[in-house]
Amino acid sequence: MAEKKESGSGYVKKETMLIAILISLGVGFLGGATLSSFKFSAGESAPVQSVQPQVTQDNQITSDQTGKISTLEMETSLKPENVDAWIQLGNLYFDTNQFEGAIKAYKKALELAPNNPNVWTDLGVMYRRSGKPNQAIEAFDQAIKSDPSHEFSRLNKGIVLMHDLDDIQGAIKAWEELVKMNPSAKTSSGQLIKDVITGFKASEKKQ
Repeated sequence: MAEKKESGSGYVKKETMLIAILISLGVGFLGGATLSSFKFSAGESAPVQSVQPQVTQDNQITSDQTGKISTLEMETSLKPENVDAWIQLGNLYFDTNQFEGAIKAYKKALELAPNNPNVWTDLGVMYRRSGKPNQAIEAFDQAIKSDPSHEFSRLNKGIVLMHDLDDIQGAIKAWEELVKMNPSAKTSSGQLIKDVITGFKASEKKQ
């Protein structure tokens, strides 16, 4: 099971936070750093050749994960109002790259508790990884609506806008709103987001 980091009410998956590393592509324009594409959980980024969403489901599920999934599927079947069980099930599907299962579980959780920005953000990541960037943006917007101070949803919204929808201006706007809220906001690699924004703007002027 992936580690999670507390953020407001509940937890946002660490994989979900990892998508923020994609912003380091901005560093590519500035200094040539290679970036990683990921889900929100690992902790460290691994260089990759592409930042396209992963749409294959190459699952390597352990017997422990299989057992936990079976238990939670039974729990949600018997007690469909159990929000925590739906979230845990979604997290296990997330960890095992079962995108559609995670999406379904997170949506069920949100039907019961619609104002959880962390679950909205994890849902957005699953939409992105399943090749549905527009629905990812909608999920991140719902996270922001639920909690305007939620940083990861704003950061990830910008990443999807830039790298999946080729909307540089939209991405910059999302990140500027984040910086306005937290001037010290950084990427996972430690670079200030405001510096990344400056780099992208400078790059656009040269084009």
